[in-house]
Amino acid sequence: MALFKLIHVLAVMVWVGGIFFAYVVLRPTAAEVLQPPERLRVWDKAFSLFFNWVWLAIFLFLTTGFYMIYLFGGLSHVPAYIHPMLMLGLTMVLIFIYLFFRQYVPFNLRVARQDWAQAGKILASIRKLVAVNLTLGILTFAVAILGRGM
Repeated sequence: MALFKLIHVLAVMVWVGGIFFAYVVLRPTAAEVLQPPERLRVWDKAFSLFFNWVWLAIFLFLTTGFYMIYLFGGLSHVPAYIHPMLMLGLTMVLIFIYLFFRQYVPFNLRVARQDWAQAGKILASIRKLVAVNLTLGILTFAVAILGRGM
């Protein structure tokens, strides 16, 4: 079980840590240093690389999470704090799937066409969804840490 917990936590750490870096460090730096076309290209490339890691992280934390629930004997036998963790994690996944297919794919196409105005509008929408997932990710860590002590 320890190996599955390690993989689970590392996968979540990659995703939430990456969101934190992008939102708190890269976003303000890119806005200050780069002009819109270059900034949008940087975001497009950063998303392209990061989202590959996110898909892997989602696969790993869902697989390990559901396997650990199975090892406990199902949802009715897990500690109570697992339920909100599961709800928050699945909500984050659904937001990411929406963000990827309904926001990032059109953003990527607009950047490729050099449609900077539309790409900028989509990026603003992506930023809001990223902020929601960052908040949910931090809340999930809090539930995991505080829940164990209860």
